[in-house]
Amino acid sequence: MARGAGLLAGLWLAGAAAAQQIDTARYDGPTTRYPHGVLGDDVEWAQLVVRLTDGRVLSARLGEERVFEDLAPRLADLDGDGAPEVVVVESHAARGARLAIWGLVGDDLRPITATPWIGTRFRWLAPLGAADLDGDGRAELAYVDRPHLARTLRVWRYLPEGPGAARLDEVAAAPGYSNHRIGWDYIEGGIRACGTGPEMVLAGGDWRDLYALRLAENGLTARRLGRYSPDAIARAMACR
Repeated sequence: MARGAGLLAGLWLAGAAAAQQIDTARYDGPTTRYPHGVLGDDVEWAQLVVRLTDGRVLSARLGEERVFEDLAPRLADLDGDGAPEVVVVESHAARGARLAIWGLVGDDLRPITATPWIGTRFRWLAPLGAADLDGDGRAELAYVDRPHLARTLRVWRYLPEGPGAARLDEVAAAPGYSNHRIGWDYIEGGIRACGTGPEMVLAGGDWRDLYALRLAENGLTARRLGRYSPDAIARAMACR
């Protein structure tokens, strides 16, 4: 996924079609108030803008202490109602990054839930995607926590708690993986489906090898795919 791209559609999560839903999402309101530069420049985003299926445009602006430190919003139907939620990376001036879920609540664009902040300024996370990773009918979201430092893959389950409300429960974590290098305006790897269920594809933390990971009852299991290279990761995501 490249810096400045549009929305990324959700994977393998579908339900009954909704009459009114978010159709596209983007960031706006460029700002330099959070000069981290992890994605190659000092420009981040203050505003989330969505277009609805009826053509209306809604937007929400973050307070001065926060930005969207991200490539682009991602759409995924996390609760299975046929209407997508919006998955974003927010960063706080003092607390670093978190993964946050926004959605359409009534006629408003609102935050629904989020992971905890990493806890320190200029600490970031790189999303992998969203899918029902273990086949239990519930959506999980995966990201690499501090892909340049902690290099820890984390998986969170999305649990709806009523209209416009949900929580995220961490269900698995594994150190020793990365999907981003400082200054890249893209994130490598992601979640693939090659006929045997979804797998998370990413590099080892030392960038020597490439891995596919699955979520099961006993946690994450990893399978080495071979030596890492940009071509190798592209082939793996294409199921080749």
